[in-house]
Amino acid sequence: MNLIAIGALLGALTAVPQASAQPAWGPCEGAERPKDLQCSSVEVPVDWAKPDGRTIDIRIARLPATGERIGTVFSIPGGPGGSGIDDLTYYRDSFTDLRKRFDVVSLEPRNAGTFGRLPQKCFTTGPWLTRPDTRGEYARLGVKIRQNAQECRKVDPEFFDHLDSASVARDIDAIRASLGETRLSFIATSYGGVPAVAYARLFPERIRTMYLDGAVNQLRDAPADARTRYRTYEAQFERFARWCDTSDVCGAPDVAAHWRKLVAAADRKPIPVKGEDATYSGFDLQVAAMPHLVGPGPAPEYPRWRQLAQAIATAERGDASGFAGYVKAGTGSLKPQSYVGMNATMCADGLRFDGYREYRAVRAMGEKVSPNLAGMGLWHRLGCTGWPAPVSNPAAPLPSGLPPFLGAGTWTDHDDTADIVRRVPGSATVRFDGHGHGLYLTGDTCTIAHANAYLTDLRLPPSNTTCHPTPSN
Repeated sequence: MNLIAIGALLGALTAVPQASAQPAWGPCEGAERPKDLQCSSVEVPVDWAKPDGRTIDIRIARLPATGERIGTVFSIPGGPGGSGIDDLTYYRDSFTDLRKRFDVVSLEPRNAGTFGRLPQKCFTTGPWLTRPDTRGEYARLGVKIRQNAQECRKVDPEFFDHLDSASVARDIDAIRASLGETRLSFIATSYGGVPAVAYARLFPERIRTMYLDGAVNQLRDAPADARTRYRTYEAQFERFARWCDTSDVCGAPDVAAHWRKLVAAADRKPIPVKGEDATYSGFDLQVAAMPHLVGPGPAPEYPRWRQLAQAIATAERGDASGFAGYVKAGTGSLKPQSYVGMNATMCADGLRFDGYREYRAVRAMGEKVSPNLAGMGLWHRLGCTGWPAPVSNPAAPLPSGLPPFLGAGTWTDHDDTADIVRRVPGSATVRFDGHGHGLYLTGDTCTIAHANAYLTDLRLPPSNTTCHPTPSN
């Protein structure tokens, strides 16, 4: 067993929270907060291996039960960097039926961009990544990433080194203890699946139900993760290409062939962004395209697919400003950034390459099986190259004795979630036959109904259950 695994095991054996005073619920700050949303805080250690050491306050929020209460559903936000208090604020209506039987509680996790312990720029900026072609380029990328990360880490090294999902899971259990609950039911969205899995590993007996919605899967190694992602990416690109070939927006036929030619040319000679000091390689084009591919916007207009098609056409004329324009509108940067704050969690959770050899193996796989989006299987893990802190929450098998889980996911995240829940005997999944990400929070009534039946009555849907988009989707 390596030192990291030993440290994680020792951490698992310490600092089990004891029941404490109930939270002092009061109104939440902010005019946008619903009037029935109540807020409080719970004090936890920065380092759970040192329970008597320095502490921080974790802000929590509650939508109280409106009917005969039978327990608490805990909503774990995604990101990493998202706030569960914001989720309860902006997606309050999704919880209406669930609240007939449960309090719904969430937190602003220690790794939230709004937590306030690290400068805001740590969560809104980061380096532009390149795709290394040699071992030397890989090492130089690591130096650049490490320097960026150190600028944030030096503000508060102890805090920065404890933004992993196992620490978040322990914070959640401290909240459970303060609520006086023996067990919790869970809704975990997107990256919230990683602290949810950590909670299941650390505190299996304290889970009543676990609903995973488009969950990020930490349990696969880099090659297995990439294999699934490449398959998913290609399928989504093919949907875009089929739409494009029948649309009057894309102009030339066979957009896939045009795209591959454009990417290859840009990798040889990056495309300038007109009027800006930036260029786009083929790798950059693939990374910038992916969010629009996954979330095309409402049918049948698909406004983001239209925007992507127009950006491709502009890039073919030698100007990458179509990509840079919509990336900057969403992020403030001309090119996609590898956010330092997000990486502080993902790198600590082990979502990184185990050196140059593994990177090259995943890259070779992508070039073989994902001709349109090979770079996307590399991008997130490349952001941990040279990271200044070790893996503190390594992947580990789920224990026996867990209750059956329920998972749900769209075209682009169902397989990730299904791989997690099939590791728990008796579990089930719901497949959403459409685009998107995060079905419960975004209000898909079919998925919410299945989730609520499970969360309330422990009733799982039959195998091969599928939900379909409504016209508003």
